[in-house]
This record gives sequence, C-alpha cells and structure tokens, in this order.
Amino acid sequence: MPAPDPRPLTGEPVSLDLLNTRWNHEGAAHDLLAGTDGLAVWLASNGLAGRFRADTPTLERTLAARDALAAVVDAPDDPAAAVRLNEVLGHGRIRAVLGPEGPAEEPEFADPSWGPGWIAARDYLDLLRTAPDRIRACAHEACVLHFFDTSRNGTRRWCSMAVCGNRAKASRHYARATRTAKES
Repeated sequence: MPAPDPRPLTGEPVSLDLLNTRWNHEGAAHDLLAGTDGLAVWLASNGLAGRFRADTPTLERTLAARDALAAVVDAPDDPAAAVRLNEVLGHGRIRAVLGPEGPAEEPEFADPSWGPGWIAARDYLDLLRTAPDRIRACAHEACVLHFFDTSRNGTRRWCSMAVCGNRAKASRHYARATRTAKES
C-alpha cells in the first residue's frame, strides 16, 4: 500500500495532476517523482496502480512525459514543445474494442512503462479539445501548480483559494497596512 499523497492539490485531470507532482511549500521545492515510492503514490492517486508498475523504467518515462507536458503547457505555441509531447504520444495508441457494455476504447503500448505518461499526454489532448482556455497555472507568483478551471464563469485564479488565494489576500492587506502606517 503506497503512502498517502503529500501534495497540496490533487484530483485534477491526470495530465495536470502529473505536472502537480512538483510543488513548493514554505519556500522549498518538492518532487513526488523523486523515486519509485512517489511514483507508486501518484499511480494510486490516479487509479493506475493496478495497471502499471512503479519501477525505474516507468518512472523515467513518466518523468519524460511530465517534462514534455510542462514544455507544452508553458509554451503552447512552441513547435519544439509539441514535438516532445508527440514523441510521448508515439509510444501508445487507442484500440477500438467491443466490450460487454458496448463499444469502447483501450490504450495499447508496445512498452507498458510508457503507459502512465502516455495516458497523461493523451488526457492533455482531451483537455485541449474540450476547453483549452480552462487549463491554468495558479496566479500566485510562488506557486507552480496547474488546474482545470471548472468554475461556472471560468474566472478561477488560484489552485486553492484557501492557500494561494489567502496568501495573495494577506499580502495585499500587509501592503495596505504598511503603506497606511508609513503615511501616518
């Protein structure tokens, strides 16, 4: 049984959740995928633990997928970033099947260690297809997390209003209080 997931933001679509395996906390950078134990946590958090092994080859390929996703999210118009993501996507494909509940699709991989990263890359394409303007980075300058904005009006700015949103409010309050104190 893997350890509990220590990340501050979970439950995002798998592509963004893979990006969120890196985060900052109290000025220190953290990386869930620093080893295979963290990969086991991430696989379990995304319902992939029974399908893929948390071993070194899977970790290496998942890190490659995370780097490719980060490049394309940070620079969506960069052709080199698209090439990197397409290289990850080249390691799998969708196979149409007829299952007990009707038509379905299943991913296939020549090398299963590419599975988790490929699934995350494919998920990113699905997000681009449905609502590319809802893929967001947290607006707090010290935060590196990403989220899919599901708010009704599409104006969410923070990965978490309780954490980053509150930090921004506290910073603005401190700046106002300091300015007022200096003016007095």
